[in-house]
Amino acid sequence: MPYLPEAQHTPWQQSEEVDLTRTAVLVIDVLGGSGGVVPGLEGMAENAVRIVKAARKAGVPVVFVNDAHIAGIDKEIELWGGHGIAGSDAARPLDAFEVKKGDFLIPKRRYDGFFQTDLDLTLRELGVDTLIAFGCDTNICVLQTLAGAYFRGYKTVVPADACGTFLVGTQEQGLEYFTRCYDSRVVDTETALGYLGASA
Repeated sequence: MPYLPEAQHTPWQQSEEVDLTRTAVLVIDVLGGSGGVVPGLEGMAENAVRIVKAARKAGVPVVFVNDAHIAGIDKEIELWGGHGIAGSDAARPLDAFEVKKGDFLIPKRRYDGFFQTDLDLTLRELGVDTLIAFGCDTNICVLQTLAGAYFRGYKTVVPADACGTFLVGTQEQGLEYFTRCYDSRVVDTETALGYLGASA
């Protein structure tokens, strides 16, 4: 984690442990169904798929929070134009995830996956207090969802190379913000796979 001086790292950030019995993988807006991700984010998506598949093998719940906007109503449409419209291919997780019956899919209409959704209730009923969270856009939906997690007392691990930004800000700015403001443990995909008991 090159984002903070060593003295400012918290015990959680410095730890090398994750209790898988209280952990879920949270995939934030890695969408596109059969159409694929935004060009340039292919590497991010490949890492996201690797983590999801390792989580399933480890018996760790996989939760997808997905844009599911209502055309002509949702405020985001005014800012960004039509995207992630409920029921469209653009609102489905990538086909590469091969979504399983045991996965959880939670639609959202705002950046924050916790805002007026079933995400918090689902995680609490699963006994989860730690999230391995990633997706896109790093500086919008990932950032806002991590804020929601922090405010509700969840610990977060963020595999940086399973996140991607293409709309606003830089990847480095987002990762630094997670570390400083939400006490996220920023790692790479190989480290996350190690937590899940998968070989690199």
